[in-house]
Amino acid sequence: DQDAAKGKAVLGAILVQIALLDIVFSLDSVITAVGMVDHISIMILAVMVAVGFMMVFAGAVNHFISRHPTVKVLALSFLLLIGTTLIAEGFHFHFQKGFVYFAMAFSVFVEMLNVRMKTKAERRALEAEALRRGLES
Repeated sequence: DQDAAKGKAVLGAILVQIALLDIVFSLDSVITAVGMVDHISIMILAVMVAVGFMMVFAGAVNHFISRHPTVKVLALSFLLLIGTTLIAEGFHFHFQKGFVYFAMAFSVFVEMLNVRMKTKAERRALEAEALRRGLES
């Protein structure tokens, strides 16, 4: 009985931590939404969707990023790009948002190609190792 209660308490603490982290990291979404759109309803919707996605896909994203650490660099570069855009807009130097979105989409495309090539290379290396072990036996 005590173990079950302790497990529920730990699970509750974990869920609270996840919710707090989602709230903290949603501030990034708020800042991005404010800088990238002009309508408050779209900003609110973007934050709600971002928090929902974070809660649902946190485990899968963590696993993917652990396997592909270059995605972290890509995410940081996106933050830098958005931050630079926001600072420039603060000084009344405006970018067409389509250029920013295109740069981000192109970067994601290139990273997907890199991840795919790396995965194929790892698979070939494992197959070669299995073949080598088979020949040694």
